Amino acid sequence: MANAESSLKSWRWSLKGMTALVTGGTRGIGHAIVEELAGFGAAIHTCSRNETELNKCLQQWRNKGFVVTGSVIDAAVSAQRVKLMEEVGTIFNGRLNILINNVGTNVEKPTMEYSSEEFSKIMTTNFDSAYHLSQLAHPLLKASGSGSIVFISSVSGVVHVLSGSIYGATKGAMNQLTRNLACEWAKDNIRANSVAPWYIKTSLVDHFHAGAERRKFCGKDSCANSS
Repeated sequence: MANAESSLKSWRWSLKGMTALVTGGTRGIGHAIVEELAGFGAAIHTCSRNETELNKCLQQWRNKGFVVTGSVIDAAVSAQRVKLMEEVGTIFNGRLNILINNVGTNVEKPTMEYSSEEFSKIMTTNFDSAYHLSQLAHPLLKASGSGSIVFISSVSGVVHVLSGSIYGATKGAMNQLTRNLACEWAKDNIRANSVAPWYIKTSLVDHFHAGAERRKFCGKDSCANSS
């Protein structure tokens, strides 16, 4: 099965020679993206706050023959974002083809219950990090001659889906940032796109149960089917 999948990918296209930074690549959507890009031949760098988890993933990827390196950093911290991009520039010789802004967090509450600390945490992790990393990556993306930024947004950035008002605001801001960068950086041969998934079974939503839990959060039965 693995050989058949590899042959199919080779037949479709190849990312051999391409480089990519995938933030938060040890879990969920980020992990799947690392495996997909690496499976097409790209060289990947990723990051995680959890060193043990990162090392475990790196070993698994090496066993699969993937070219993946990693850094232990917290993307919510500005200085660590700078450090990450310096490492990426060194590893990839000053060029980067793909930036996947994937890190995110959430606290699901009614709007009136959020604290200022929770607001700052969600905004910094979800939006500030993506904005700053895009700025830092711009010279590397431009130097590659063909750069691509992908923001992992959410349906909650477009409609109300019970994820909380702050989370939805960060994703809405991310969608608008995508539009701006797509126009502003087109002259530098850098594309920008936003992907807006619905609920995906990852560690971020493990605690969030459908049905009664969602109706309780929303306050009425009909909201369980909101989209």
